Amino acid sequence: MSIAYRVRQYLNNQQISYDVTHHVYSEGAVQTAIAAHVPFKNMAKAVVMEDHEGRHLMAVLPAINKVQMRKLGALVQRGLKLADEKSLSSLFDDCSLGAIPAVGLAYQMETIVDDELLRSAELYLEAGDHRDLIHMNHQQFETLVRDCKHGDFSAPIGSPSAFHMFGRW
Repeated sequence: MSIAYRVRQYLNNQQISYDVTHHVYSEGAVQTAIAAHVPFKNMAKAVVMEDHEGRHLMAVLPAINKVQMRKLGALVQRGLKLADEKSLSSLFDDCSLGAIPAVGLAYQMETIVDDELLRSAELYLEAGDHRDLIHMNHQQFETLVRDCKHGDFSAPIGSPSAFHMFGRW
């Protein structure tokens, strides 16, 4: 599959320079970072949320982190919960389930980026399958997310400040 069609089209339309890194089959952002020999802090993952009104939001954060639901809700000023798999299959029909690219704007989805990623010299994102990553430098990533909200809403998995990922209305 390589790069999902809408993501490739969006990156090209925005004139974002990138390359593709191939790796052995893996599932999940942490396992993908390991398979591709990418530092966890440089691997961006997408977590898709839904609010009361059925609107979707993509949270983009480091692979090793978890969403702090209260902080994220406060930043976007609404209650959120994880989107279900049926919604994800429909929204990302050009991607393999579990390999959603952290490029919400390619899917006309509101996107918020964790500040920690903005400090990385280079970033890797799922390409839409379980074997490829999109790789770009800091400047290209900043261009990619220039129209997105950003804030501090994640914490390393297992840290005392990390809230459980599942929110409540």
